[in-house]
Amino acid sequence: MIKLTNITKSFTNGETKTQILKGISLEIQRGEFVAIIGQSGSGKSTLMNILGCLDTASGGRYELDGQNISKCTADELSNLRLRKFGFIFQRYNLLAESDATANVALPGIYAGLDKEERDKRAQKLLDELGLGDKKSNKPSQLSGGQQQRVSIARALMNGGEILLCDEPTGALDSASGVMVMEILERLHKAGHTIILVTHDKEIAARASRIIEIKDGNIVRDSGEVTQAAFRQTPQKTKGKFGRFKDRFFECFKMSLRSIRAHKLRSFLTMLGIIIGIMSVICVVALANGTQEQILAQINKIGTNTITLHLGKGQGDRNAHRIKSYSISDSDVLNQLEFVESATPRFSTSGTYVYKNLSFTGNVQTGSETSLSITGVKITEGRDFVKDDVTYSKSVIIIDQFTKKAFFGEASPIGEVILFNRRPFTVVGVAYREAFGADENLQCYMPYTTGMYKLTGSGEIRTIVVKIKDGVNSQVAESGLSEVMKLRRGTVDFWMRNSDTVKQTAESATASMKLLIVGIAFIALVVGGIGVMNIMLVSVIERTKEIGLRMAIGALGSDILMQFLIEAVVLCAIGGVIGVGLAFGLGALINSLVPSLKMIFSTSSVFLALGFSSVVGIVFGYMPARNASRLNPIDALLRE
Repeated sequence: MIKLTNITKSFTNGETKTQILKGISLEIQRGEFVAIIGQSGSGKSTLMNILGCLDTASGGRYELDGQNISKCTADELSNLRLRKFGFIFQRYNLLAESDATANVALPGIYAGLDKEERDKRAQKLLDELGLGDKKSNKPSQLSGGQQQRVSIARALMNGGEILLCDEPTGALDSASGVMVMEILERLHKAGHTIILVTHDKEIAARASRIIEIKDGNIVRDSGEVTQAAFRQTPQKTKGKFGRFKDRFFECFKMSLRSIRAHKLRSFLTMLGIIIGIMSVICVVALANGTQEQILAQINKIGTNTITLHLGKGQGDRNAHRIKSYSISDSDVLNQLEFVESATPRFSTSGTYVYKNLSFTGNVQTGSETSLSITGVKITEGRDFVKDDVTYSKSVIIIDQFTKKAFFGEASPIGEVILFNRRPFTVVGVAYREAFGADENLQCYMPYTTGMYKLTGSGEIRTIVVKIKDGVNSQVAESGLSEVMKLRRGTVDFWMRNSDTVKQTAESATASMKLLIVGIAFIALVVGGIGVMNIMLVSVIERTKEIGLRMAIGALGSDILMQFLIEAVVLCAIGGVIGVGLAFGLGALINSLVPSLKMIFSTSSVFLALGFSSVVGIVFGYMPARNASRLNPIDALLRE
């Protein structure tokens, strides 16, 4: 069954090379009970590790069932350990977080057994080994002898045709040691090939064949070859997808157990991710809120509007000397094909008086279409009509703040209010968006009323033009400029295009958002580095567990997946907590600071969560890769 030819094993430490095995050649028949003995450092454990495919020889040939496995890959060796070998360790090597049944069933996961079948088999093995009442106990709740019996049951889970026992009684009391040896003898009679490593000659004497090693050489090989037929219990295994699914869920459960076992460390690891996610979402929400408020202010100017001002540009000190527009200018612009409406507009400030109340405020004038152009909505009463403009009627529309100041909850429709000592009848109440703390009183009246009854000047300093939908605002601006240039004979005016202002504002806020989000993402990267550091520590802490899983048949990809999932789960949990805190903080700010508006977007949430998962994958990959490349025996022996 096993044939070794001139097997050597050397270790290099710096410039020092130490040869442990010096040309070992031997054969082991199927069904033998072999004890390998020798003093510490003789090479007996190294030989057993090579036999069990936990380690590879430096030279020589190793044949198993006629197959040369000396050149097998790591995954091929894992499959051999899964199918052929069962390991019984001196220190049991049980998973502390799993109960007896789960520890025994673990090799079945990697073998592709159905969960119900592997649990049933694990419980049957525990029953046979006298542990029927300990199936749900964790290792800390079991004695040393009971833990070793759980270890034996685990070795038999996938058949255990060859049982490799490394000092199986070394950590047990005499009574437990005798019980374990009786179990091994029963297994030998059942046809299992047993290779036992021990330094105790009394234990070795219970084997049918004893091989003694000294200084890396076989010095004695005595005893008779006793064989028994081994019957492998047929097991129905899953396909590739089923195996992958079971392995994935096992890795996921192990990840959650590890996170729960180190709650404080896990939280501190997630803290960077939480802060990063919260920062990204809050910054985007704040930028969205700021952008909306800015656009609301721009909408007051008018959506899809072009406003014509006098002068050479914003802040021209000589603008008051320039000849004003005329009503006919507005009428001509109204006739243009691409213009929906044009209205003269100006504003002035003064004092409002109603009964014994008086407040300062502003009046803005316009036509019957001016309120709809600027996005102001009538909530009570009516809007201006054409007759109001034509006949310069003394009517006024007040905003919500004016209504609150003078009338409270009462209806103001039909009431007379004074502005600069002139009476005006309230015909409507309008709602306007107020930016920040802008709660100044603002009212509206027909431009003709303002010109003839309020200021008496008849001057028009501003014309607001509403462009039809679907018309390019830049082309419309160019057309208006040509018309006004012809009418005035010179360019003594300038125009403000609301779409251009809007686009500039959107571009500026988008750039600001991108910059701040980029800074916030740095917090996520820092959090990712924290995840990588903790995962490296976790790999070091759980090196022995990694070695155990590899010993019972886990592939390198299984170990990679386990630690990668743990990193992603950490980041995902941190991401969810970060999202929750961001929404909580946003609700708090929106309720306590109305002027500071936060608008959350679904895209930013998904972007942040997606990025946190990417952080987990990227920064978790290196530690997970390191874990998957560990040598099984080096991992098992590391303290």
